[in-house]
Amino acid sequence: MIERLVTLFGGGGFLGRYVAQELLRRGARIRIAERNPGDAFFLKPLGGLGQIQFVSADVTRPETLSRAAEGANATVNLVGVLAGDFEKLHVEGARNAARAAAEAGAESFVQVSAIGASREAESRYARTKGLGEEAVRAAMPGATIVRPSILFGPEDRFINKFAAMARLPGPMPVIAPQARFQPAYVADVARAVAAAALDPATHGGKTYELGGPQVMTMLEINRFVAEAIGRSGKTLIEVPDIAARGMARLGFLPGVPLTWDQWLMLQTPNVASEGAPGFEAFGIAPRPLAAVAEGWLVRYRDHGRFARKTMGAA
Repeated sequence: MIERLVTLFGGGGFLGRYVAQELLRRGARIRIAERNPGDAFFLKPLGGLGQIQFVSADVTRPETLSRAAEGANATVNLVGVLAGDFEKLHVEGARNAARAAAEAGAESFVQVSAIGASREAESRYARTKGLGEEAVRAAMPGATIVRPSILFGPEDRFINKFAAMARLPGPMPVIAPQARFQPAYVADVARAVAAAALDPATHGGKTYELGGPQVMTMLEINRFVAEAIGRSGKTLIEVPDIAARGMARLGFLPGVPLTWDQWLMLQTPNVASEGAPGFEAFGIAPRPLAAVAEGWLVRYRDHGRFARKTMGAA
């Protein structure tokens, strides 16, 4: 495996760092391609001597990608944004990365997309993710598409955001309380991405939807977080859709930044399609939120891991 080199575009991001760890654990060499490689230097201690390389590359600038893809057996595109120039990053960037991998002779390419990706989607995020998939397949027909649900883990900006809000005094607003998610543990998704990159004979040309073992509403997620950090008595206020919709037009809810595009995303269940191949295709039993979240949510308790979970709201 040490002879195999995998290039990770966006390897220093939330999911990218876990994919890097999984590949290193399997003995592969990795090349982290970032606009600012120094942002990913924290990965250095994870590998052995010569097992990690860093290169400056920007998926929106094709001329910077050939050096990143050169000599790589596999390439993974992890670049994605929740706000900004979706077309430039999700569509053009994905196309550029796939073309660079194809021209470099890479055996496999993994495009990290998202559940709900479709050219017909109403939100720009999901629509450009769908168009990005098409662009990747046009450039490299044998590419693997991985569509995860919302990710959770120690560094996420989802569960941690709710935990920080739950610590604040007073009631906690919950927007789109009945919106449905199938949260997936970031380390489980990383295992699937790494497996797809290293085994194109099995996974090449396929699309996988990776949802966790539980479907939870926004309200259920917020309630779980409040209980996990010792705020079981926290008052959760369901924000009426008509009010949330109006505030989303302004781009902000009290304490919760929310763009109009994110509001549109909440209108579609973030749940794997029935019958779509998922974690089982990789032999992975995904872990539920409750199995791992308390390992890092303890830092939000008043007295850390020594606090009692049954405390009421502050």
